Amino acid sequence: MSTPDVIKAALERNAKVVHARPSVGQGPAVTKVTLNAGLACEVEEGPWTFSVGMTEKYGGINNGPNPGVYGRAALGACLAMGYGMWAARLDVPVRALTVEIRASYDVRGELGVDDSIRPGYGAIVYVVTIDTPAPEADVQRVLDMADRHSSWLDDIRNPVPVTREVHIVRSGA
Repeated sequence: MSTPDVIKAALERNAKVVHARPSVGQGPAVTKVTLNAGLACEVEEGPWTFSVGMTEKYGGINNGPNPGVYGRAALGACLAMGYGMWAARLDVPVRALTVEIRASYDVRGELGVDDSIRPGYGAIVYVVTIDTPAPEADVQRVLDMADRHSSWLDDIRNPVPVTREVHIVRSGA
């Protein structure tokens, strides 16, 4: 069972190992996404597989949540788990915690209707609701530490170098 004590012990052990041997905590993450008919994608990484799709109004077959749902879920889950991990590490009790991701968008940018409008979100707001008997200062310390060390929050707040590689295959007749 994953209790705060188990989480704290695991994180402290991992931090100690990575501090001593940084290469243990470094490496690539590789996710494979295959486009199928109807704008339906199958995603694979390690033992995990799941579907991503587009709604009928975009010409898809609605075979799963769209990429925006997964992106917001990734950010929200990363934040929520980070808050849980830092609460355990800092011995701050949490009875319940939710993170709500609110993103504003304007599809004119995505659809190429107006090039002055970016295709991504105009803004993202995350709302943290926490049930805890802890003093507010302790809660703020947990949230600040978790935000400071959140990988997804960092990826969104700071530009990450992105490179495209293209492999063209000519199969069939």
